[in-house]
Amino acid sequence: MASDEHIGEPAVSRWTRATVYPDMWVDPDDDPREAGELEVVDERSALLESLRHYRLTLEMKCAGLDAEQMARRSAAPSTMSLLGLVRHLTEDERHFRRVMAGEDAPKLYRTEEDRDGDFNGAVADPAVVEAAWRQWRADVELTDRYLAGVTDLATLNAAYSDYGAEPGGQLQLRDVLVAHVGEYARHCGHADLLRELIDGRVGQ
Repeated sequence: MASDEHIGEPAVSRWTRATVYPDMWVDPDDDPREAGELEVVDERSALLESLRHYRLTLEMKCAGLDAEQMARRSAAPSTMSLLGLVRHLTEDERHFRRVMAGEDAPKLYRTEEDRDGDFNGAVADPAVVEAAWRQWRADVELTDRYLAGVTDLATLNAAYSDYGAEPGGQLQLRDVLVAHVGEYARHCGHADLLRELIDGRVGQ
């Protein structure tokens, strides 16, 4: 007989707030990603719009949750949580600026002793959640400020890069920006699953 690995866990039913398309998170008119959408006319605007889209998706997937839910991990032995993702992507924003702008933006959560500190330190404390969002938004703003001042996607990294096959080599902004967008896209997929596990909400 097959065993039920989820015995003892609260039953969660799938649901959505959308009424137009039942497989979406919200109706199109209520989707914040549709408001302020960048006009895509070239490679640069396509990349910036993708980044904007995935950042908003992350916020949407975390909306309406308390500290315990934000810090709730997926399944042992994983340490991944929505709060951990916010902290992890904050580190990525800072990493992007260290590489491209040569900015002094040291790691906030990860250390040599705890390379997964962004996830391990994601505890169910409202103050930790508030601080994580505040830091993420501050770093997003700084990244956007840098991107607003650089129009040429062929701009080379100003500092050491551990991207690519040859760490320490030169990379164009387009390559680093693609990697940054890809990091958000990958973790938004994780956020989909984490949110569904928490309260059953589904969609985009």
